[in-house]
Amino acid sequence: MHKRLFSPVGVLAALLFIGTVSVPATATADAVEVKSNNSAWAAAYPHQFGTWKKTAESDEIIDLLEKKPQLAVLWAGYGFAKDYNAPRGHFYALQSNQNTLRTGAPVDAKTGPMPTACWTCKSPDVPRMIQEDGELEFFTGKWAKYGNEIANSIGCADCHDSKTAELTVGRPSLQRGIESAGLDMKEVSETEMRSLVCAQCHVEYYFKKTEWTDAAGNEKVAKVVTLPWANGLTVEGMESYYDALEFKDWTHKISKTPMLKAQHPGYEIFKSGMHAQNGVTCADCHMPAIKIEGEVISDHQIKNSLDQMMETCLGCHDETPEQFKEIVDRKLERKEQLMEIAMNNLAKAHLAAGEAWRLGATEAEMADILLDIRHGQWRWDYAIASHGSFYHAPEETLRILSVANDAAQNARIKLVKVLAKHGGIDYVAPDFSTKEKAQALAQVPFQKLVDEKLVFKKGLLKEWEQEAIKSGNLDPEIRKGMSDNTAYKK
Repeated sequence: MHKRLFSPVGVLAALLFIGTVSVPATATADAVEVKSNNSAWAAAYPHQFGTWKKTAESDEIIDLLEKKPQLAVLWAGYGFAKDYNAPRGHFYALQSNQNTLRTGAPVDAKTGPMPTACWTCKSPDVPRMIQEDGELEFFTGKWAKYGNEIANSIGCADCHDSKTAELTVGRPSLQRGIESAGLDMKEVSETEMRSLVCAQCHVEYYFKKTEWTDAAGNEKVAKVVTLPWANGLTVEGMESYYDALEFKDWTHKISKTPMLKAQHPGYEIFKSGMHAQNGVTCADCHMPAIKIEGEVISDHQIKNSLDQMMETCLGCHDETPEQFKEIVDRKLERKEQLMEIAMNNLAKAHLAAGEAWRLGATEAEMADILLDIRHGQWRWDYAIASHGSFYHAPEETLRILSVANDAAQNARIKLVKVLAKHGGIDYVAPDFSTKEKAQALAQVPFQKLVDEKLVFKKGLLKEWEQEAIKSGNLDPEIRKGMSDNTAYKK
């Protein structure tokens, strides 16, 4: 069978796992106007645009809170306990962000629970607005502030220079992350850019509170998307980064643990696997070369590489499609088993900690327990939030899940002693086997959130769309036939 030749080891893999190297410079989008309207690219790149439009086929809603009810307990007090679905195609990234219960139901530009940073990975309008308003202004205020501006779902200008069409990184957060890891963005190879454009979004990040003063002298606070890469791209390196800052994404509503929420560290965990270390890029597996009307292009219908196994995996691997699928299924089964064990132990640790507090446990008694829960859940979340981790780096994924489970078990063992001391020796964790039961334990007012969201969708959201069309930033034709599936109203 034909073997595709691997390219040289990627530059960041070299930095973080081997040593620093220098590679040729590539173009960036500095001072280039961002052409964020996806339809504006169609005439020059019809085949690429046509395959991108096919990401609309990935419109199924998979309610992960329903499939894995433990999640609502693990995220009690955080937005993901309200609503969490499996990712869909790029065509629906913006709609998913608007529809999710996590973003709430704002009534104007200054209301709603989420900051503007929650738009960051959903639209090419984000780099456009960062150029127009400045990064600090963009990251200041509420999510609804840019509701009428962020109108195009993930598309062309997210990855391509609007003037040259070269691959480019338009989000300063990734550029800063690379620099914090010891590299200069100007020294990134063209090959590595085939992964880095994906890493603009498929990475771990947090919102760094940054005080600043605007041109009019107004003092403001921005929540700037920041990558925690200063200690490397490993789960332990990022944990130490956060611990040194005493950073927390939220305080757990049941256990009172200062929690970390892994976002989607796909790039980082991919870098620890054999694919990356052999020079394979994200695009090699998720955007294979295809021929349309005699033109060879990268397929922009970005999806699971197993759906195009002959064009992706089996260009390098010798197995038959049936054999290869069996291998992948086995990796997934192992990851799912360890994930389930860790989830259950973490959920029970949170609930037992909540009971310990109720019975009168002291902060001194609970300190080590909460640290175990924090570290255990961070590792579990890191291992599963990147979705394809079981395939990108199976050994690392299983290692991290094993350590996560060990931390959860340690917390539960310590809690037995604390509960016994305060009269709770017979404590048994309540049932969280369904989404409804788990959300009740997490005190999620689900129906209220749904009712408010439906009002928002019928009102303010429609206004945003009309304003974007009127301004010329949104082509209404591009949304024709778009489904509006949600987990709360099918």
